[in-house]
Amino acid sequence: MTAILSLLLVVTLSILVTRIAAIALRHTGLSRQTARFQARSAFSGAGFTTSESEKVVNHPVRRRIVLTLMLLGNAGIVTAVSSLILAFVADGGSGDGFALVYKILLLVSGLVALWGVATSRWADRVLSRLIERALQRFTHLDVSDYEGLLHLAGDYRIVEMAVEPNGWIDGQALGELRPADEGILVLAMVTADGDWIGTPAGDTRPRSGDTLIVYGRSSAIQGLTTRRAGDERGHAEAVADQGLVADTERKRARPSASGSETTDGGGGA
Repeated sequence: MTAILSLLLVVTLSILVTRIAAIALRHTGLSRQTARFQARSAFSGAGFTTSESEKVVNHPVRRRIVLTLMLLGNAGIVTAVSSLILAFVADGGSGDGFALVYKILLLVSGLVALWGVATSRWADRVLSRLIERALQRFTHLDVSDYEGLLHLAGDYRIVEMAVEPNGWIDGQALGELRPADEGILVLAMVTADGDWIGTPAGDTRPRSGDTLIVYGRSSAIQGLTTRRAGDERGHAEAVADQGLVADTERKRARPSASGSETTDGGGGA
């Protein structure tokens, strides 16, 4: 019984640790999905070698978070396996079938309950608020909800967009292309040599092999990615579409006051 309870406690702490680490990683600029994947990967020791992992390793704060997860993960996995073994061999093979079934049911029900809590959106919201408050109070980590600040919901995204050969952007100055007219903001550029240019100026000319970090509607970004050089008609259509989207968003945010307007009926007879 004690061994099973110890195992469930280890699993609970493991879920809590990875959740804290995922939130901390998310507030260093990683997306929610990427932060959770990297936290669970580091804690389990899977160590996937992807471009996302390079972003974690090259960032000093993220690197410290992942290193702590690796250390805790090694201890947690060993403890969990030891507790699981002890849970079924502590009786010295007495052969009590009822006790064995009871232990299995207790273990399975406990794991199912923990899984339900771990996947609950309500529990995720509550736990996230508590962890964020604790991070703000007890750490010097820049705890900013970038996803909320940039309103990364609906059709809006931050995307790494590769500059394609003979594409509409290839070799053209950003100031002349005016992607902002299409509702797309260029936040940064990574050159083919790996140099980082934050908030590139209007005279910046992206080349094939460079990567742009852009913010905007995913449909607009997709259209920009596939547009070929010299396609000014596609640019004009995208600008017109953005105008319609902007009008719709303004009306939704500030409903027309026409209902409260009154017309002068000319009361004099």
